Amino acid sequence: MITSFARTVALFPGQGSQTPDMRDHVVRRCPDLLERCVELVGEDPFARVGESTRFQQPAIFCASWAGWTALGATPAAAAGHSLGELAALAAAGVLALEDALELVVLRGRLMAEADPRGSMVALIGASHDDAAAIAQHAGVAIANDNAPGQIVLSGPRERLAGVEAAAVQRGVRARPLPVAGAFHSPSMQPAVGAFRAALDEVDLGEPRFPVFSCTSARPFTDVRAELAASLVRPVRWRETFVALHEAGWSAFVETGPGRVLAGLGRRIVPGTKVQAVEALTADA
Repeated sequence: MITSFARTVALFPGQGSQTPDMRDHVVRRCPDLLERCVELVGEDPFARVGESTRFQQPAIFCASWAGWTALGATPAAAAGHSLGELAALAAAGVLALEDALELVVLRGRLMAEADPRGSMVALIGASHDDAAAIAQHAGVAIANDNAPGQIVLSGPRERLAGVEAAAVQRGVRARPLPVAGAFHSPSMQPAVGAFRAALDEVDLGEPRFPVFSCTSARPFTDVRAELAASLVRPVRWRETFVALHEAGWSAFVETGPGRVLAGLGRRIVPGTKVQAVEALTADA
């Protein structure tokens, strides 16, 4: 376990961070959480993690929490990428773990049901101006500004079909993502009301450390409103990571699973130190 973590920021990943061994980490570190997750989902989400956000969100949440518990130290601050915000807020004591898990399960189901006609496309090598022009041309939304040269568009599949041609004209590569939903776009609006109603039912605690919102790139000020609105707002991860640096923190640890955020961090601020929790706890 880590004993000194006072100048480090904990990063909690979102969808797309799954790894083959993540269930093993959950079984070893927090089996009770897995049991409760299976109960809420109605089946083991790890067995179907590649099929739907309904399964992927609770599975990744549990794996991230397993990494957090292995860390065993209090960071200076935290941030989560989309789904990861719920784990970050639970780590900070703003959400009780049970409430956070229930919200994640509900969030995954609502987002899966909101818009089966949508999907997402990653723009590789695009500037923000390129992405904005391509999105406007195709009539879709910018869903994620993850890092320089990595921006994701979201919208109905028939509109996303026009993205590739517009991208080629700007020397940008468009890569369709294997997701069944136009996440972080107006297409998720049907999910907002029910999610906000569930948020209104949970008690909120005072944060033990600041948690930055990835849709505002600032510390949360109205947790319920911001979490609900994040379903239809873009993830501004590049700006969030820069804001964490500008706040004076330059060391980061990714709670897992995977190392997606570590890779993004090094692209956003070259030379950034982003460690994986598995490496830090290897001898624990």
